[in-house]
Amino acid sequence: MLKYHLNFFSELEMILHTHRVGTGEPLVLIHGLFGSYDNLAGISRALQDQWQIISIDLPNHGQSPHKDKMDHSSMVADLAATLDSLNINECALLGHSLGGKLAMAFALTYPQRVTQLIVADIAPVSYKPSHQAIFAGLKAVDLQTISSRADADKQLAGYISEAGVRQFLLKSLHKTDEGFSWRFNLTALEHCYDQLLTAPALDGQYDKPVLFIKGGNSDYILPEHRSQILRYFPAAEAKIINGTGHWLHAEKPVAFAKLVRDFLLSQNTKK
Repeated sequence: MLKYHLNFFSELEMILHTHRVGTGEPLVLIHGLFGSYDNLAGISRALQDQWQIISIDLPNHGQSPHKDKMDHSSMVADLAATLDSLNINECALLGHSLGGKLAMAFALTYPQRVTQLIVADIAPVSYKPSHQAIFAGLKAVDLQTISSRADADKQLAGYISEAGVRQFLLKSLHKTDEGFSWRFNLTALEHCYDQLLTAPALDGQYDKPVLFIKGGNSDYILPEHRSQILRYFPAAEAKIINGTGHWLHAEKPVAFAKLVRDFLLSQNTKK
C-alpha cells in the first residue's frame, strides 16, 4: 500500500507534513484545531479503496513545521505549496472544524483546483472564543516534571472535565529522549487564536456542489449561517447526523463515511 511522509520548510510557504494512502482521484483530509492528520484516520480507511487519501497536518500541528504567523490566507498558501510539491493540480477537499475553514478558503481562492468540497461542522463565519480552558490547561501541564501521559491527564483535569477532550489533546503529547513536549505550537496557536476564529476574508464564490455535514447536537452550524454559506457556496447542500456533536466523524464514523462517499460518487457521475 502506498504511503509517504513529507516534512519540508520554505521561507515563504510551508510544505506541510502529509500521509498518503490508497489510489485513485486525490481526496485531501484536513483536521481541526489541536489535532493531527490521524484524527480523520477513520474516514481515510473507509475511502482509500476508491480514492488516494492525502491527510495533512495543519501548520503548527502534528509533524508540520512551526511558524509564528497562522491565519486563513497563510494556510491557503501552505496548502497550495504542499499540493504543488505532490504534483496535485486538482483534488477533492474534506475539512473538519478549522480544517473546514481552510478547505473553504482554499476553494474560494483556487476554485479551479478543487473538484469537490465537503465541510464538516463549521460555517464560513466568525466564532466567539471557546477554548480558554483548553489553553489554560495545556499551559498548566508541567512538561519538565511529568513522567507519563497519566500525569499530564491529572494536571489537565483541573481545567478540562471532559475525559474525551483530554484524551484528544494528549494524542499530541510527544515523548522524546529529552522528555515530553507538545507536537502543536501552543504559543503560536494562542497568539493567532483570534485570527483563526474569524470568517475567511475572501470575495468570490465557489459554484460547484458543496456538502456541509452538521452534527445534530452541535451549534457550529446554525440556521442563521445559511445566508453566509450561500453567499460563498450557492450550490451548497446540508446533511445532519443526528445524535452527534462537533466530533461527528468520530461519533458516527459509518454514517459520516457514507455521506461522504455518496456525495463524491454522485458528483463523479455528473462529470
